Amino acid sequence: MKLPVALTIAGSDSGGGAGIQADLKTFAAMGVHGTSAITAITAQNTLGVTEIMELPPGLVGAQIEAVMLDIGAQAAKTGMLSSAAIIEVVSNAIAHHEIRNLVVDPVMVAKGGARLLRDDAVDALRKRLLPLAAIVTPNLPEAEVLLGRPLRTLDDRRQAARDLVGLGARAAVVKGGHTDEQLAIDHYFDGTELVELQSPRIATANTHGSGCVFSAAIAAGLAKGSDPLAAVHQAKEFITGAIQQSLDVGRGHGPVNPMFRITGIS
Repeated sequence: MKLPVALTIAGSDSGGGAGIQADLKTFAAMGVHGTSAITAITAQNTLGVTEIMELPPGLVGAQIEAVMLDIGAQAAKTGMLSSAAIIEVVSNAIAHHEIRNLVVDPVMVAKGGARLLRDDAVDALRKRLLPLAAIVTPNLPEAEVLLGRPLRTLDDRRQAARDLVGLGARAAVVKGGHTDEQLAIDHYFDGTELVELQSPRIATANTHGSGCVFSAAIAAGLAKGSDPLAAVHQAKEFITGAIQQSLDVGRGHGPVNPMFRITGIS
């Protein structure tokens, strides 16, 4: 059987709810073969992150090289990149291998509050990685850091999507999950079309890994040949189902369930 291939470049979550573990489950659930390049190892559970060890940038690059030279990838996504040095290596590899379908999830802070991106790496992410992105998928706090201003209103968020494209990304999705609005409203802009995506807000604390799963679902859609807006629509539907059937494990923020469509798992 031949499947499209997607590559995740992200950190490892020992609790299995986010990072490469969530990405690979999402790829599998969406009919895509998942490959990975681990950027950092975290000691993590539903309560938070207790330890982080970054991998050497050269080893991150070697993982990407090994995958691309043999297997290749129709799409890739980035998650936790941690440092400017890792961002530099990843950006160089993406450009060298001409990976056009790149989804950038600018992971900065874990659900429990731990910083996952150094302050001095934000500028590298903004200048080196965003111009390579087919789609960038920040939540509101991440979009505020990238743009250097608060985003309080729907109009602020619409303009933020436009400005992220102005930084070089070919499309942007500014996610509205961090608000207290009745609907979860995301704003998509691709340089031409501004689209508002709405879904019901689900009353649950089990949202760990939601950003990882959403961006991985977009990458899977791109790997399968969907256009960017169609991939975002599919991912919005997918993450809504994964949150609706989230997993009640641990004593903190449980994970969303990217395997919710698989028989016997709900």
